[in-house]
Amino acid sequence: MTRDQLAAELTRIAKLQLSDITRAVKNGEKSIALNEVTDLARRLHLLSDAIAGRPAAPVAPAPAAHP
Repeated sequence: MTRDQLAAELTRIAKLQLSDITRAVKNGEKSIALNEVTDLARRLHLLSDAIAGRPAAPVAPAPAAHP
């Protein structure tokens, strides 16, 4: 993965999750916001493992986002 590809993937992940987190906070849905933070951490760990060449551990599906 090139530096530009990594930057693009980090930007994509951050924008998606931060949008969901912001929406949940504005709606007063603290538990959903915390779930989104947890999902962001999970995605970043998966990306980190992929870059390091480590096999990804089996992960339960993320909770569905609420619009």
